[in-house]
Order: sequence, then structure tokens, then C-alpha cells
Amino acid sequence: MRWAPAALALALGCQRPPARGPDDAGDAAQAPAATLRFRVEQGPARSLTLAALEAEVGAETVAQYDPYYGRLKRFRALRLDRVLRVGFAGRGELARQQFVLRARDGYTVPLSGARLFEGGAYLAVRDLDRPGWEPIGPQRADPGPLYLIWSRPEQTSLETHPRPWQLAEIEIARVETVFPHTAPPAGVVPAVTEGYALFVDRCLRCHAINREGGRVGPELNVPQNITQYRPEAQIRAYIRNPLQFRYGNMPPHPDLTEADLDHLVAYLRVMADHRFDPTPRPDGGPAL
Repeated sequence: MRWAPAALALALGCQRPPARGPDDAGDAAQAPAATLRFRVEQGPARSLTLAALEAEVGAETVAQYDPYYGRLKRFRALRLDRVLRVGFAGRGELARQQFVLRARDGYTVPLSGARLFEGGAYLAVRDLDRPGWEPIGPQRADPGPLYLIWSRPEQTSLETHPRPWQLAEIEIARVETVFPHTAPPAGVVPAVTEGYALFVDRCLRCHAINREGGRVGPELNVPQNITQYRPEAQIRAYIRNPLQFRYGNMPPHPDLTEADLDHLVAYLRVMADHRFDPTPRPDGGPAL
């Protein structure tokens, strides 16, 4: 996906809306929200200010091609592997862990420790090309005070190397622990399991199932599953090329094969029979 990767959205696009406008941008170290939380398996969070992280880790100047800006950008940034070792001191071999990264606007992306520790990952804390932060995208989103960037030429794909901006929290957690109601029931056919894996890898960062997952794009299972109000052919066509339906922020997904689409739809259909919504309905009725 061009701006915030996701595989499914029909009611709305999944461009991440700016939590702050460009007029609010300023020095990250001065902002009240300039902290990063560290959490383990939904336990209590430990918060560290950017000033404390910079003092502990040391900042560097990082020049990298940024796919959001479409050109070379320079940032003052902290090496992510060092940040994680400070934030999760005493937690053992972090490269073997699973992580969930959360942004202030609801963007939520699971990433493996192997990915985060492969090298090249930085947390940008200051834009060196202009005062404050240069806004991202047509919605002029402010990426500060923390923006995950990747410095190596082979790390420019937003699918394999997501770049959450306004990063607020990093959690050591498995997806099935943090988002238990997104998993299909035991004993499903392999196609459903493969569809779930695709959803976690490509969709969960923007979309929720049963109110669990990203909050940038629409919820896809409650109060109704998307397959209950959209024909399958339309869902598949929209995923493949949403711009043929309307101009919006969801990009085409030409890399998804017909088998991939089969698996995603199979997963969604199964979840229609496993809805979970712990919150009351807007009309005051009972939760679904």
C-alpha cells in the first residue's frame, strides 16, 4: 500500500488521518507527547522521553530514500535496535521476540524481532531538511515526534518495511495474545489459516476484526462482516485495484494472486460466524 498498507477497505479508505496538522509541528523534544512507551504482553507500560532516549542511545544523521516523500530525506534519528535494548532492558534476546508497534492515530503493525534487528531501522526524531516536520502525503500528516524509517536501499517497500509515524508504543507481544478474537477457530481448512496469515501481514495494521487491530481503516467483521454486504467479486476487484471504483487512499495490490484473494475471502467468511463485539451498539441495544 502506498500510504498505510492494508488489503481490504470498501466503506472507507485507509489513509492514516493526521493527528496533528503541520502548523502544530515543532521540536520533538519540546512536545508534551514526546515519549515512547514500552510494554510486555499487555502489562504495565514504561515510558521514556525522547530526551532520555537520545541521552542513552545517541542520535545520528540519517539520509535515506523515503517512499512517502518520494525522494532523499535527512533526519536526526536513533538506532532502533539500541532503543529497544534500552526500553526492554533485561528481556533477553530481543531478535527472537514478536513486536506490535502502535501509532497515535491507531495504526498498529506487528513485526518480528528479526525484522526490527536486521539493521537499517531508525526512529527519526527531527527533520533536518526543514524546521519542524515536513508533512506526509495528500492529507499533510505530521510524522513527528517519532517516525520509523529504514536506511538501506532494499528497505523501501512499505509492505515489508512499514514506516509508522507518530509512533507511541512498542510492545513485545504475539498477535494471537494481543488480538485473540482475530484468529479463526481451530480446525479450519488450510485456506482459512493462510488467509488469516495474510490478513495479519497485510491488513491488520489498518483494519480490525472484532474490534481488534488497526483503527485507520474500517472494521471488517462487526456489526456485520464485509462479505455480508459486499459481493465477493466486488471485494476481490476492489482489493486488486480500488482506483477503478473511486479516487481514494487505498492503493492497488497487484502482487496478490488469485489464490491469495481466495484465502483472504475464505478467512473473512469464516469470521462472519465468529463475531465478537464487547461494546454496546450505538442505538443502545445489547452488544453483538
